Parts: sequence; C-alpha cells; structure tokens
Amino acid sequence: MTLPQGFRVRLADGLLYADGGRLLVGGSPLTAIRLSERARRMLEDGTVTVADEASAHLAERLLANNVGIPDLSAAPTAEADKITVVVPVRDRPEQLDRALSALHPLPCVVVDDASLDPDLVAQVVSRHGADLISLPVNLGPAGARNAGLATVSTPYVAFVDSDVEVTATNLLKLVRHFSDPKVALVGPRVAGISRSDDPAWFEKYDAMASSLTLGTTPGNVRPGAAVAWLPSACLVARTDAIAAGFDSDLRVGEDVDLVWRLIETGHRVRYDPTVEAHHDARSTMRGWLSRKFVYGTGGATLAARHGNKLAPAVLSPSYAVAAATLLLHNRWAGPVTVVTLGFATRSIRTSLPEASGRNAIAVRLAIRGLMWAVRQESALVLRHWWPAALAGTLVSRSFSKAVATALAVDAAVAVSEHWDSDARPGLAAIAAGRRLDDLAYGTGLWWGALKARSPRALAPRRPSS
Repeated sequence: MTLPQGFRVRLADGLLYADGGRLLVGGSPLTAIRLSERARRMLEDGTVTVADEASAHLAERLLANNVGIPDLSAAPTAEADKITVVVPVRDRPEQLDRALSALHPLPCVVVDDASLDPDLVAQVVSRHGADLISLPVNLGPAGARNAGLATVSTPYVAFVDSDVEVTATNLLKLVRHFSDPKVALVGPRVAGISRSDDPAWFEKYDAMASSLTLGTTPGNVRPGAAVAWLPSACLVARTDAIAAGFDSDLRVGEDVDLVWRLIETGHRVRYDPTVEAHHDARSTMRGWLSRKFVYGTGGATLAARHGNKLAPAVLSPSYAVAAATLLLHNRWAGPVTVVTLGFATRSIRTSLPEASGRNAIAVRLAIRGLMWAVRQESALVLRHWWPAALAGTLVSRSFSKAVATALAVDAAVAVSEHWDSDARPGLAAIAAGRRLDDLAYGTGLWWGALKARSPRALAPRRPSS
C-alpha cells in the first residue's frame, strides 16, 4: 500500500538539523535521516507532497520514523453515514445520556453489558434513537465492544466509552487519517474532566493527570515511541482491519493488546492530540485508586503476550549505572557521569552519518539520554519498584538518598508537565496525587506479577532488545 497522490507530510517539531538541513535527527524512537539533494529540495518548505514514487518514498520514511506527521488540512471529512459508534455501558445512565448527546447525528450501537438496572439504560438509548444490544451476562469492556462490532456494516467504527464525551465532528476529523491506507486505528487526546460541582483535590488531580492523557506529541504509536499505546476509551478504526476485535479474555489491557497486534501485522496506528475527547474523572478516591490498581494488574498478562515491549524502563547498561550513581549520591557519580557522557557522545557520533555539526548533536543527545535515564530510574523507584525501594530504605541510608533524589526529580517533572494547566489543583495536591497514583499502580503491577509468578512486567530492557 502506497500513499495516495496529494498526500502531504510535514516535518515534526523538535527535530535537530545539521549539514545545512541534509541531516535530520529526531522522532521516536530516535532516528537519524540523511537526505539526498533531491529529497532536500522536496522539503524546501518543510513539507513533502506525494507526486511520484520518490516523494512517496520520502513521505513514508518520514512517517514511519515519526520524523514527519501527516498534514490533513486538505483531507476530506467522512460523511456521518460512513461510521458507526459502539458504546459499551453498564448502568451509568446519566453519563450515557451525555455521551450520546455529543455523538449526534452519528449512528450508535449501545451494548448494555448486563446492567443492574437495564430499563434506565434502555430509556436513554430509546430517547437518542440508538440501537441497543442487551447482554444477559457481563462480558467486560472487550466482549461488549466485540458484540457491537459484529453488527457494524459501515467502513469505519468508533469505540466510545459511556463516561467519555466526544463530538461527532471530532470523530469525523479522526477519519481523515485513513487517507493513509496503512492506518488501521487512530485515537485522540483523551483529557480528564471533573463533573462535580465542587470537585475534591483528587478529582482535580485525576482530571489533570489522567492515565488516558498521552501528551501533545502526534505520531505513529508503537512500543518505544513517545506514545506506545492508545486507550480504548475513544478510538476510531477501519472496520475490516479490526474484524477480529478485542481479546475478550482480557478485562484490562485489551486496548494495549489490540494496538500491538495491529502493529505486528503491519498496520499503522496513529495518535492525534489535535482532536480531543473528555473522560470523566473518578468522583471517589476509592474509585480513582482502584482503577489505578487494576491498570497495574494487567502488566503481567501483557508481558506474557508481548514480551519486553511492556518494560517499565529502557536503559543501556552505561546510562543505568550513571543514573544510579546520581540517585544514590555516590562518590563516583561525577567521574562515572563524565565517562558515560564521553562514551555516549562518541557512540552517537559514530552512528550518525557524516555531516558538519554532528558533534554538537551527539553531545546534546548524550546529555538528553542521561537525563532521561535519571527520570526513568526515578519512576522505577517511586512507581514500579516502590515495594522494593521501601524495603531498601529500612536497611540502607543509600537507598534513602536514592528515594529522596527520585522525589526531587519527580517534583521537577510534575512542575514541567502541569505548571501551565488551568486545572492544576496546587503543588501539595499534585505531590500527594502522584504518590498515591504511583502506590496504587505499583501495587497492582506487583500483585499481577505475583499471581502470574513472573517478574517480566517489572524488568527493564536494553534499547536494542
């Protein structure tokens, strides 16, 4: 499958340039692309338009490495009758009413997954003129979505959870991505929103730092990329590409599994944060933390199916050692850091194509790599490995130093991520929210690993593995 005539791809933000624009470094995973003189001329304005085999090859190369993103401004928007929306629900009539109101006039199939009060659900569905499938036994979100998918005859299908509000206009914007014939699935930015009149601090935190909100960087979704998965809370797909649907045996992680199976079979999955959906924040602390715990429990199953793609960190041995010495305040931290940066700079430089300016790029990437390693190890200490880290603090002052440093790093990350948020609940609330979030998710991750009798979901991996 090749990109169609007229398809446009523009260079992504944040790229590093060298040799007069002939060397591009960026994307995710990090990639270096050396442009021929002809390719550079095609990108004079930072955009390539598919007109022949050469331009199609360049556009595909940019897209595949997240060095370029599609420019869909001129792509046609699909008609409403080309897409069917599947909404799984169990009770939640008020949220379902809000979801269906936003989706008008798209045809909707509501799958009642054995509600305790099915009559209330049926009344809402009837009021909106949607189709209703009532399941006598609770199948879980994956099974309910599959039941709706089996009835879809339109070329595109959307999955929208009942606690998500997304407009028909925004779903149709996502359909534009299918002008790329390789794209099978696309998701918007799912932002949290509190529905309470006077939301508690944890509701504000959950709305601001929802697990379903995957940032503002668009691109191809795949393990190792800036966005490695998409939440099933809101997705749009080619109906024929996902005919097999979700794995109904999974009660959690079914969205990650679907995304990775599609990628393994050669499909492209995209994330488009310029389109937004809103997911209701949990209105009780118990509901918020229990959901985080459940997300964590799915790690062991996904690791068993997809190997180390789910690794909680990706670290080279040299960066891992250097970051550990920095967290531990080890007396060797300075020398180890200098040596590590030196070797990393040399390694990166030799891996880059010959070009003027590559030395400066190598230094920048080496420093960036070390900073990312420190951030990842901080997350391991506070989130994925917190039970082991806590035990370590009871027997070692060095571990206590590492935890303290990790907390400082995490605070800096929190400020950088959420300082400009209109919904920011306050620094104390952010700090408390992050610790409870990490404790709940980490507990679920360890619980799942213990049940599976496998530590695979807890183990980092090397970049090349």
